[in-house]
Amino acid sequence: MELTPRLRLMNWLVRQGLTGTPENDLLRGFCERCRAAGLPLSRGLVFIDTLHPIFEGRGFRWNETETNESDVFEYGSTSEGTAAQNWRRSTFYHMLEHGHEEIQIDLAECDRFDFSMIDELAAKGHKHFVAFVHRFGEAGMLGQMDCFYSYWVTRRDEGFGEQGLAALRDLVPVLGLAVKSAAQVDIARTLGRVYLGRDASEQVLRGRIARGVTEWINAVLWFSDLRGSTAISESIGPDEIIPFLNDYAQASIDAIHEAGGEVLKLIGDGVLAMFTHENMAAAKRAALRAEHRFRRNIEALNGRRAGEGRPVTTAYVGLHVGEVFYGNIGSEDRLDFTVVGPAVNEVSRIASMCNSVDRELLTSSAFRAGLDATGRNYLVSTGRFALRGISRAQDLYTLDPDVAADEVMAGKYERYLAG
Repeated sequence: MELTPRLRLMNWLVRQGLTGTPENDLLRGFCERCRAAGLPLSRGLVFIDTLHPIFEGRGFRWNETETNESDVFEYGSTSEGTAAQNWRRSTFYHMLEHGHEEIQIDLAECDRFDFSMIDELAAKGHKHFVAFVHRFGEAGMLGQMDCFYSYWVTRRDEGFGEQGLAALRDLVPVLGLAVKSAAQVDIARTLGRVYLGRDASEQVLRGRIARGVTEWINAVLWFSDLRGSTAISESIGPDEIIPFLNDYAQASIDAIHEAGGEVLKLIGDGVLAMFTHENMAAAKRAALRAEHRFRRNIEALNGRRAGEGRPVTTAYVGLHVGEVFYGNIGSEDRLDFTVVGPAVNEVSRIASMCNSVDRELLTSSAFRAGLDATGRNYLVSTGRFALRGISRAQDLYTLDPDVAADEVMAGKYERYLAG
């Protein structure tokens, strides 16, 4: 590849990096332009570690011909098990251990090496393999994201040649910078969703980060709390407490998200969430749908945990509706994007009443009043109560016990929730 097409490709990579082109599109565009300029790539693979609660990193593939492989893949921890064994047999591990930034292999002689993957490449007709590890400086690291890894192969019998290798040495670091830029945006979005919630994260990333920037919204509020969690935590080993909390948090968060709600805060074993919609009756039905799914999730979870000889529990859920401030609250250097207002305090008090009336679900009278006639008929009064810290007494409602006792009514309720 001559100097002029190299410079054009570098400029293209910089522009795509600035505009936020996804990593798989970056790789595809890079490889296609390399081939058009005379660099005979037949396959390219790049990957980079990331910050994610489930997987360790993400990689991207390109092939000159159609394959069944996905052009995007995610990989788990390489510190144990089969993944660790495969990683230690890779060219990249060898390069890190020996301080190499580049390694070349004539694939006709791949039998000389005990590296994973290269014999498969040779069997598919590739002739020359070159891998790069581009290390980040200390200031450029983010968690385990400390290197940009890549390998490139060609089917040309004479390999890449010195000119082709020189082109790759010039171009791959620029590709790495563009991929790293895209990966950092992905990390910011992931951290936002994980720690702030989906909607709050999007609002923060759109620039709503100033203290006091809030909006007054009408929302359905959810507060759930595990039953007897303190006693259970005291009866099990310390290493079991976090898995216990995580299992039941997963059951509630999955149910809330599936119904279109937003999880705002985890408070010990409690979950604060909200449901919003232009039609508040639809938001209330979504909250009931989430509560119903939560019970199914708990039932499945308890079956699994009981089978493992681990403690099980259930949860109390309070539902309320009211106007709240939604946005940034806190100090100049420590903000929380959440909801505040009397309705938030009230929904937690409603949830705390579940134990007193021996019901797993309680809703406020305001919640029930906004439902359609069919929905109101599924909620029955448990009595009138004065809630701690709340000036006025109110009727609280629970799901009609016949829903659980009668299959016909249970089916009608499920159809109502799905409507």
